[in-house]
Amino acid sequence: MTRIGIVGAGAAAAAAAHVLEEAPVETDITVFEKSRGLCGRAATRRRDDAVYDYGANYIKSDDEGVVDLLTETLDTEGLVEIADPVWTFDAAGEITEGDGRDDHKWTYRQGLTQVAKRLFARTGATIHRETRVETLLREDDGDSGTWRLEDADGQRWGPFDALLLNPPAPQTAELVRSADWEVDIRQSLADAAEAVPYRTIWTGVFHYPFELERPYYALVNSDKDHEVGWVSREECKPGHVPDGESLLIVQANPEWSVDRYDEPAEGNLERLAELTADLLDDDRLREPDWTDHQGWRYALPDEGVDLEPLERAEREDLYCLGDWVAGEGRLHAALRNGLEIGSRVADR
Repeated sequence: MTRIGIVGAGAAAAAAAHVLEEAPVETDITVFEKSRGLCGRAATRRRDDAVYDYGANYIKSDDEGVVDLLTETLDTEGLVEIADPVWTFDAAGEITEGDGRDDHKWTYRQGLTQVAKRLFARTGATIHRETRVETLLREDDGDSGTWRLEDADGQRWGPFDALLLNPPAPQTAELVRSADWEVDIRQSLADAAEAVPYRTIWTGVFHYPFELERPYYALVNSDKDHEVGWVSREECKPGHVPDGESLLIVQANPEWSVDRYDEPAEGNLERLAELTADLLDDDRLREPDWTDHQGWRYALPDEGVDLEPLERAEREDLYCLGDWVAGEGRLHAALRNGLEIGSRVADR
């Protein structure tokens, strides 16, 4: 039996676990997730009969393997498509019809976290939630070696024949630096992960007891020069918002998010509501009847990673995976990368 340890229960980790479960060699998979939820930055909440994705917005159809995963492998009950288009706006707030580049936009009636939940449910993986891994330990025995983990409470886990790391690149770098492991491999891998630049995003959620009528699902800032980077309407997702209501997801641009990240949420929400009301030319949007928010310090990787240190680490049975490894901050890219990494681990 091959023992697999996975740190982080994001989309890539779920996809890798799915592949490993299908491997010809019997595997025992253990997942460690620091939070209570699954699917990382593809996050879903519920309130007052509303369901909303407040991190990643949807899954694109840019990868054939991911499309097959959603539409053929996984149960399609509750899988829905967002029919309305994404339009653009510029620094002056001028809205322009989009170019239709997002051919298919998928989510689930229960929210995007379903993709990880359904993948993990197909495996026999043991998932330890609210378990923060802080240290990696390498134990070599001649020509082979195993990995152990130590969590924040000092408990040790393992041994594992292979270890998969799914946190964002900066957190992966911190973990790698903790490792009792060969210095040059550890240093080069940590440096490579640490060099990946990230966008910070502060997100506001605004609910209204009336329905907006607009010809688009979302607006994206095309010139990256507006305080708002993205506005989307959750009511365009079937099953997410009761009839006659509206729920907006508003993501500030990275500069605004960094400047205000540690400011009181009340002030940030008030300002984002004002900006949204101006952008959509609707003063009613200044006064939502309830709000929510989330700061994403490591929201989106802006560039890929130097792959050579990752390949060296893989020869020691340590694998990094996620959108930052794929080089694209998109949910479909994370899923594709998880499928690829799972296959590589299975092949070894």
